[in-house]
Amino acid sequence: MNLTTKQKQHLKGLAHDLKPVVMLGSNGLTEGVLAEIDNALTHHELIKVKLASGDRELKKAIVDAIVRETQAVQVQLIGHVLILFRQSEEMKIAIPKAK
Repeated sequence: MNLTTKQKQHLKGLAHDLKPVVMLGSNGLTEGVLAEIDNALTHHELIKVKLASGDRELKKAIVDAIVRETQAVQVQLIGHVLILFRQSEEMKIAIPKAK
């Protein structure tokens, strides 16, 4: 799923007040963490994940792995906070139509 800039802006606005639901610790990206992110995306559609890595390349690799494994869309990455979106079958969050 590809999002337009307008759709991403809409999701960023919705995510502004959200607290991170999953926090990656020193153990990094484990199967349990991936399962928790997947469950959170199924339940909420739009989530924040807090990343602990200070290394920019490692953080990018972790984000790429999360997006690939969960089939989610990276909406934004600011500092250590990643915003992810994956629409469920119920379509709880309405996103603007792509033109």
